Amino acid sequence: MRSQPARCRPARNDKPESAGSLLRFFVTLVLLTWALRSFIVQPFNIPSGSMLPALYIGDYIVVEKWPYGYSTYSFPFHFPSFHGRVFGHVPHRGDVVVFRHPTEEADLIKRVIGLPGDVIQLRDGVVVLNGHPLIRQKIRPIEIPLSANSPCKVVPPASPLVEMVDGRAYCRYPTYRESLPGGPSFVVLDQVDHGPADDFGPVRVPAGHVFLMGDNRDDSLDSRFPAVEGGIGMVPVDHLIGRAVVTFWSTDGTASYVKPWTWFSALRAGRIGNGYTDKSK
Repeated sequence: MRSQPARCRPARNDKPESAGSLLRFFVTLVLLTWALRSFIVQPFNIPSGSMLPALYIGDYIVVEKWPYGYSTYSFPFHFPSFHGRVFGHVPHRGDVVVFRHPTEEADLIKRVIGLPGDVIQLRDGVVVLNGHPLIRQKIRPIEIPLSANSPCKVVPPASPLVEMVDGRAYCRYPTYRESLPGGPSFVVLDQVDHGPADDFGPVRVPAGHVFLMGDNRDDSLDSRFPAVEGGIGMVPVDHLIGRAVVTFWSTDGTASYVKPWTWFSALRAGRIGNGYTDKSK
């Protein structure tokens, strides 16, 4: 029996299918990344020392997106653009929040002190909330290791106080523990007496707004200052982006992007895992 000659099959062109699969993969990846960053969590890096001692310059934190609902500022590039807030919730006093600056294209981070309807006042640096001074206890000065990201910046007329501990330089700041009524307590810095906003108000927080302050009280342009003076004034709730949760990375400022090994030599490993939410809520 004679064997049949083999028939040559035309070669298949897999390139169009492969290109289509690759395109679908990247489109899916982009959509998933957009959804994760818009609805679940997003990273945020700390650009200034206004939230010392809780947050250092060079900290990278996780921000939860869902606690206060969603506005156009929740989404990358403000897309989709719309007015108001969906599934909106007012934050708790003491929450550390990321928000869009009311008049500038910048995202900032501060602590919620006053809610809509609250009356806020400061007397000699002590916050008075609805007529009641917050409990404020002087504690041991905090010591922050000196680095490129922590240069011992102080507010005049204060002078830098640097001490050597086991061969390492630390900057010392006057420190207080402040407690909100029925809420969390947290540590604040008060560098000078009779600071630029140690006496303020009283003012009532308007509906749909919150009163925010930095923990580094003498070095924070916050709701005590109007936007025309470099502050933020009362911040609309619609400008809230999310709630700070935890630090996932922290660098002392000596790393170089082009030298990957310095990413780890500059790592402040002890700051990873620091949380910023009140577990009692």
